[in-house]
Amino acid sequence: MPHPSFEAEASAREPLPEANGDLALVVSTSPINRIVMGRIAERAGLKVVAETPESAASVFLSRSPGLVILDGGHDDRECECMMESLSARRQASIGKRPVVILLSNRNPLPDPLPGQYIDAVVAKPITPDRLQPLLQSMMDRLQD
Repeated sequence: MPHPSFEAEASAREPLPEANGDLALVVSTSPINRIVMGRIAERAGLKVVAETPESAASVFLSRSPGLVILDGGHDDRECECMMESLSARRQASIGKRPVVILLSNRNPLPDPLPGQYIDAVVAKPITPDRLQPLLQSMMDRLQD
């Protein structure tokens, strides 16, 4: 179910700001995961804003990140409150932005990807040698 304030803010905001390709929004309920994912994104050359799923909507709207990293949590549904809104934002933007990465506990990873709003799924545990090259690849995609 989408976050109600996110939907209201998104519909009131026209036109959509251009996505900031240098900014990553890291979303997780776990402070440790926010730090780990944020540090890996910084090593990939991104500026990072780390938020909980509840506070991420307002940051997403005000900062318009080009890349969003969602921690699926223990059941891959931790950030579900943002999914419909992310999908709507991507459909309304040029170039399907922001790029969205889901970190998943599922093994094997879901195939196909869960919806039109996820560009890549990375299996946990998160390691720099798996996430950092993907982030750099996604950054290249934003530049195209």
